[in-house]
Amino acid sequence: MNEGALWERVIDGDKEAFGQLYCLYSTPVRSFVRHYLGDSSAADDLVQETFLQLWKRPNSFNPERGTLKQYLFGIARNRAAQWRRETPISLPAESAEPAINNTVELTLLRTALQQLGKDERALLWLREIEGYSYAELAGILDIPVGTVKSRLFSAREALRRVWCKGPEL
Repeated sequence: MNEGALWERVIDGDKEAFGQLYCLYSTPVRSFVRHYLGDSSAADDLVQETFLQLWKRPNSFNPERGTLKQYLFGIARNRAAQWRRETPISLPAESAEPAINNTVELTLLRTALQQLGKDERALLWLREIEGYSYAELAGILDIPVGTVKSRLFSAREALRRVWCKGPEL
């Protein structure tokens, strides 16, 4: 069943359709929030809050403004930003879901990414790992496409600078 049909059923209060949407989108939303915050436990909580908001206010989604997936990422981003404002700063936890099998490369990548700002890490994750287009990122982040491009450029340059100086282990 396609996203639109599931969405119509959710609007009608169909719990099974909501469950299908949750199964479809909870993993990518969790991955995004985990990388944005660097905290797996908080990511789990914020994913629940994101979907709870969708369930409580299903009519707040407007399909003319983007996809449901973009909408969910937008909710998650807002929740994560609020969490960051309300939570004391601490070192991010290491990822429990490695994308690289080589331990040395994984360690170097983690170290390099941790030297970037949270917003830069999140943007790189959405573009390079999740594969979102510039237009989709603009919708998720609620910023113009040109701003997405300039922020991505800056994030990539920051990552290059980290790699050029060689991250310390």
